[in-house]
Amino acid sequence: MPLLFLALGGGGLSNLASVPAFDFPSGYTTFFFVYVLLQGSAFAGAAAGAAAASDFETGFVRRLLLAAPHPSSVIAGYILGSIVLALVLMFVLTLVGLAVGVAVDANVLEFAGLYGLALLLTVVAALWATGFALRTRITRAQTSASMPIFLVLMLSPAFVPRALLSSWLRVAADYNPYTAILESSRSLISGEPDKIMLAYAVALGLVAAFSLWTLSGLRQALRST
Repeated sequence: MPLLFLALGGGGLSNLASVPAFDFPSGYTTFFFVYVLLQGSAFAGAAAGAAAASDFETGFVRRLLLAAPHPSSVIAGYILGSIVLALVLMFVLTLVGLAVGVAVDANVLEFAGLYGLALLLTVVAALWATGFALRTRITRAQTSASMPIFLVLMLSPAFVPRALLSSWLRVAADYNPYTAILESSRSLISGEPDKIMLAYAVALGLVAAFSLWTLSGLRQALRST
């Protein structure tokens, strides 16, 4: 999906750069690439929930729980696995992006900051999806966990800057916590960092909130296992 979206952004959607109010300095391909990178990292995180649900459904997780010093370490393993998957995906997307004309105006530290925000988003998605999986313990149900992630990503300045949104889309973007992460990530790749502390604070706050969601789901799953 991220590669398909990247092709879309580098194709017909690139005409949006001619809109008078579009002022992103690095061009539309780079503007949309950041969204694709974050989208890929989020869905890599969602894969942790699918893995957890499958292991609970097959009963394999019982072996993991017996071998683990603490049940939460099993959940940490799923999340670490999703981080590795996200890193591989982000590396591939970066190579493809550079090949199709993504302009990286960031220095090494700024680009690392972009990757850091993307990986925090991976952890947020992984915690949400894993918490959902611990409550359902059914693999087929994980499509329901992915839908809220997709909606949150889409109800943001995904295709155009927030200033070009109107009506309820603008309201949704203004109150969407993901907007702060997306806009700061775009400022990082353009070499003009803006509101980075806010973006990291939002991301870390989401990690803390969904950690509680996952731990409560773990307790519920252990009672049923």
